[in-house]
Amino acid sequence: MIPKYRKEFNRQFTDEKYQKIHRQVINDCGTDCGFRLSESPVFLTSDFKNKLISASNSIIEQIKSMSPEELSKAIPKNHIVPNDSKKPHFLAIDFGICKDEKGEISPKLIELQGFPSLYGFKKLYEQMLIDAYPFLDEVRHTISKEEYFEKLKNVILSGENPENVILMEIHPEKQKTYADFKATQKMLGIPIIDLADVKKSGRELYYEDGNKKIPIRRIYNRVIFDELDKIPNLKTNFDFRDDLDIEWVTHPNWFFKISKYILPKLKHEFVPKSYFLNEFPGTENLSDYVLKPLFSFAGSGIDLNPTKQIIDQINDPENFIMQRKVSYEPLFEDINGDFSKAEIRMLFLWDPKAENPEWVINLVRMTKAAMVNVDFNRKDAIWIGSSMAFFDE
Repeated sequence: MIPKYRKEFNRQFTDEKYQKIHRQVINDCGTDCGFRLSESPVFLTSDFKNKLISASNSIIEQIKSMSPEELSKAIPKNHIVPNDSKKPHFLAIDFGICKDEKGEISPKLIELQGFPSLYGFKKLYEQMLIDAYPFLDEVRHTISKEEYFEKLKNVILSGENPENVILMEIHPEKQKTYADFKATQKMLGIPIIDLADVKKSGRELYYEDGNKKIPIRRIYNRVIFDELDKIPNLKTNFDFRDDLDIEWVTHPNWFFKISKYILPKLKHEFVPKSYFLNEFPGTENLSDYVLKPLFSFAGSGIDLNPTKQIIDQINDPENFIMQRKVSYEPLFEDINGDFSKAEIRMLFLWDPKAENPEWVINLVRMTKAAMVNVDFNRKDAIWIGSSMAFFDE
């Protein structure tokens, strides 16, 4: 979308630079990414950035206006965790980069989540891109690495000793996001602990370091309930639903409360119309909508072309939404003259003491397939995978 930067990047691109970034990931994080990195960032105008910020601010204000009772309806009864927080520590808002009905390039809300994403890794990755392509420093929009990690530290540690704050995940070393865990550990000094290694004593949790029992005060939670439910015979020493003397970062209830569940409740010119499946009006055309399960990650369960036969077989329509289709625009030219589509995730930190969250960085996912998921692309495709946006100021 900014021809001069696109031309300059494509002119400077080499596979050696791309491989150098991978080597830098391993050097900085101790492991390579478990997901594909795109060869290229995307370049977006300041006007488009302003649209993203305006839409995000509107969505945030609408979320703030929703009552706790209204949001809590999103939580399945068997997943309610005690001691809820008033706000989430993290907010991620995903927009497709689309062409609207007027032929203009506009962001369109795809989904949102009150759950952490790649907050640690993305800041390191931004610098890796700039080191490989120094001209990108001209269009860096974010704060310094030192200030960024200080903000992340304030939200996650909140003054606690790092050894008493854990990053918790199921078999963390097997997760695609392990590089992000390692980046977070490196910058904040907190341990990465497998859910199965967390122990319980009364209302308190602890983990063991040799023969020493380390009390857990705060949990930077990276466990996704979808995955928790799908692992057979998973043995743990405590239940999320226990009344525990710990602070969640962020509280697990927000995984459900800020999710596809609230899409039908949001109104904005950049928010496509959405309905709960059980409330989908017969006057709407099925072919104009995408079917999505309320609680799923990485595109699982999405049907781009739902039929009446498919819908009639769903036994719990209240757990699905119909979202009006949007048209991702292929705007991002690769070195072969082919074009990729993309969506951008606006990543916010929300200090509990602050009135509003702060936008701190972005994450971009690029594709040449119908869905923004690397698995749906040709194996030889380039300019696909995880990246980030740089903005013309």
